[in-house]
Amino acid sequence: MSAFKSYDIRGRLGTDLTEAIVHRIARAFATVTGADAVVLARDCRESSPGLADAVAAGLVAQGVRVLDLGLAGTEEMYFATAHLGAGGGICVTASHNPREYNGMKLVGRGAVPLPDADFARIRSLTEGGAEFSAAPQGGREDWSTVRADYVAHVVALVGQGIGPLRLVMNAGNGAAGPTLDALAEGLAARGAQLDLVRMHHDPDGSFPNGIPNPLLPANRPVTAKAVQAAGADFGVAFDGDFDRCFLFDGEGGFVDGEHVVALLAAAHLVSDPKATIIHDPRVIWAVQDAVQRGGGRSVLTPTGHVFLKAAMRREGAVYGGEMSAHHYFRGFMACDSGMIPWLMVARLASQSGRNLTEMVGALRRDFPSSGEINFRVDDLPSVVRRVETALAPQARSTDRTDGLSLDFGDWRMNLRASNTEPLLRLNVEARGDAGLVAEGVARVSGLIEG
Repeated sequence: MSAFKSYDIRGRLGTDLTEAIVHRIARAFATVTGADAVVLARDCRESSPGLADAVAAGLVAQGVRVLDLGLAGTEEMYFATAHLGAGGGICVTASHNPREYNGMKLVGRGAVPLPDADFARIRSLTEGGAEFSAAPQGGREDWSTVRADYVAHVVALVGQGIGPLRLVMNAGNGAAGPTLDALAEGLAARGAQLDLVRMHHDPDGSFPNGIPNPLLPANRPVTAKAVQAAGADFGVAFDGDFDRCFLFDGEGGFVDGEHVVALLAAAHLVSDPKATIIHDPRVIWAVQDAVQRGGGRSVLTPTGHVFLKAAMRREGAVYGGEMSAHHYFRGFMACDSGMIPWLMVARLASQSGRNLTEMVGALRRDFPSSGEINFRVDDLPSVVRRVETALAPQARSTDRTDGLSLDFGDWRMNLRASNTEPLLRLNVEARGDAGLVAEGVARVSGLIEG
């Protein structure tokens, strides 16, 4: 089974992914991109230092200067790639996957996603046994000090007018802890008043408190209870490479992804009225309402970072968000960040006079949703056709931006195939009536399983 997925590289250690394989990937990356300098970062998994060494050796063998950040988040790699003018960037990470996995995230110059053709060629060269041409030896350089520039950039974007707030910060023993500490110092220097209650803070690749994947409901109670115990204004939990953060309100309630997108859209439109907001089509009504209230323009795009980033640049959007907790910012190279979202929400709460619990409570009341429900089916296209045949005649509108979206006026559904697994993913939302959500889920589920 190949470690090459739709957007990145992810696989089981020892089979899909070995040091020899990532060495070849690195040589192929250098060959395809022609980069003379590549930023390299890694997460804290126990396998990541060895894999990062193999990546560096492959790049050096192709004559590349390796600008090594050491332990750092994916977004720090994005920033450094653009900031240092490198020809590309690689982060060795498996993010939220189980311990026996690792992977690589690849970008080109300016932290722009690689074109599909380039990614396919890297795969072909890696898996096809190509012989790589000899090149003058490159070198590996320590660029860990670039974190200070990253902190300065993020603080300049969102660091003023925050607090006083008490926040629980759960790093999940992933890579977030050291960067959060540096960011906290930078924020304090700019006058932010934040009391950060740190938990599971130190990077530990054995993940003694479980894999950092707050999207799983089973992993949420530890943060929720910490928020309640600390009397915090809200809580933040990060995944392993902290390109995503997940929010908990002041009562410990998990904040659904589309509601975070709505909050961030509103936050941007306060200072940039009439701006364009990009979002995915899975759950949209809360976001579109926030954009309309703020005087902005909302644009749908298919799910996935490649599509969101391309739309951000094409539309000149100030912000783009996915309900899966990927958030993209024009001021951050149109890339996703896990640090900027919680800071923007903190600033919004500080300046609006409304706490996160109040803001999210209104969104839950006005725009209830089902959360993503997964179905494993043998023939995805035929199941989608069955749902469409039964329900489309009753819908006010049909949209195919990503999968099948049907709008019935008082409730709405999106049904799409996973990009990485043989799954159908269902989302249902309603306007002010949670009962309609339950009815919609039952109706569509019956068609899928029937």
